Amino acid sequence: MQNTRRNTILATLALAGFALAPAAAWAQDVVKIGYSGPLSGGAALYGKNVLDGMQMAVEEINAAGLDVGGKKIKLEIVALDDKYNPSETAINAQRLVQEHKAPAVLVPHSGGIFAVQTSNERQKLLLLAYSSVPQITARNNKLTLRIPPEFTEYIEPFTKYTMGKWGKNVGLAPADHDYAKAWVAAFKPAWEKAGGKVVAENPMSYNKAADFYSGVSKVIAAKPDVMFIGGASEPTGLVVKQARELGFKGGFILIDQAKADEVAKVTGGYTALEGSIGVLPVVDDPDPNTKAFVERYRKSHPGKDPSSEVTLNYVTVHALAQAMKLAGSATDATAIRAQLDKAYKGLPPTINFHGFKGVDAKGGTAFDMRLAVVEGGKVRELKPGELK
Repeated sequence: MQNTRRNTILATLALAGFALAPAAAWAQDVVKIGYSGPLSGGAALYGKNVLDGMQMAVEEINAAGLDVGGKKIKLEIVALDDKYNPSETAINAQRLVQEHKAPAVLVPHSGGIFAVQTSNERQKLLLLAYSSVPQITARNNKLTLRIPPEFTEYIEPFTKYTMGKWGKNVGLAPADHDYAKAWVAAFKPAWEKAGGKVVAENPMSYNKAADFYSGVSKVIAAKPDVMFIGGASEPTGLVVKQARELGFKGGFILIDQAKADEVAKVTGGYTALEGSIGVLPVVDDPDPNTKAFVERYRKSHPGKDPSSEVTLNYVTVHALAQAMKLAGSATDATAIRAQLDKAYKGLPPTINFHGFKGVDAKGGTAFDMRLAVVEGGKVRELKPGELK
């Protein structure tokens, strides 16, 4: 009787082991990548574009399979809405570490980035900073990656083109968040040093308001040749539309957060943006690899075009996964950060179609800036040599 019972137990265990063996072979460790950005309010489209790029990359990475240190890893994005509020960003980052054990979080606004930088090194949290404010890397935070190039690179060509085409009087009507304030602080002295004059300055709450007639009127009353504007694309489009309705005939300088193709969807086309200068829209990039990505994105997101919020963060999440492989760890933020330079450089051009050249010692990426102007109702890439 005892032998029969013993044999039954052994047989049961053997069957259990046989059943579990394939599951163990296919088991995956799930690693959460955090996101804290605006998913509601005036900057919701901006925040959702960033998230779209991250999620598209994760889907591709998981489909291809990610092996890190001999373990199969599945990546998941945990997205939290911070409403563009830095204090909410800090709370979200803490949640992502404590509740989800996230080794990295992507934040797409400078106020939130600065809030996270106060504690991310202590938390061993890699901060993927989607903002071009120079102070992000100037703080020498060892666990920060600044994804886009510093916006200061745009100021000289923006100034040269605009002064040459429109004149020297500029009216400032940007958003009033931290990022726009940093842009203004750098732009004003550069404009004046080039011989220009600031005739009006009236920042507005792009992320809260939907009516900018009053603020725009104050700027136009000073008779500027050009308006310096920008924040998230949708409210920037309203500023352009309302400026034209109020009779403004000059050009626009768009800070790099605003994308001309998305602004044009609000204004009803590029005609309202005539004479403007900003960054080159992804959909107007002639590079074959970029065009191929645009088509993939359109198939997976019917009715939508990718902006650089989509593409730059898509490439960065691929680089993050590659850095995990190189580091041999999907959870050690310090080891992953140390491999990001090599990771970017190792990505194929089908993924790294922006041409990221790597990461410098302070944590900033490098790639060639791409400028665009609107002339004759069409977007045209502006080559740096044209401004000499």
